[in-house]
Amino acid sequence: MEIKEVNSKNSLAVRLTTSFSELPKVIGNVYGEIMEYMSRKGLKLSGYPYVLYHNMDMDNLDIDIGWQTEEDDPGDGARIRQSKIPGGRVVYALHTGPYATLEKTYEQVMAFIDKNGLKTQEWMYEVYLNSPENTPESELKTEIYFPLS
Repeated sequence: MEIKEVNSKNSLAVRLTTSFSELPKVIGNVYGEIMEYMSRKGLKLSGYPYVLYHNMDMDNLDIDIGWQTEEDDPGDGARIRQSKIPGGRVVYALHTGPYATLEKTYEQVMAFIDKNGLKTQEWMYEVYLNSPENTPESELKTEIYFPLS
């Protein structure tokens, strides 16, 4: 765990509400939509996929599911839109292992925040450095970012 400064990142994203139980299916579907859109427009995949959580209501998660991009693109005018992951100071952690064990890393992050008397924004995000489609669960890498107030 560390506190660091991050730059803002352009992205294409879909904002929606879903339950935690539906999250894996929804994420996969939206990444497919974004990748198909980018392919159709001739945009290069750059950066990584992410999910930005605007809240932590597990029955009604308000989230952006997106992919970081270098190119500016307005989106499709309907569901996919141009977005930006804000920059600034964050508490950062790298989780290695199955998504099912992310909770342990979150507990460590929250303890770090409490111990250091830090104040965070009401939103946070995860960046996925590799995919469960071609990476063993034990080697999955997820970056966790809690922006500081």
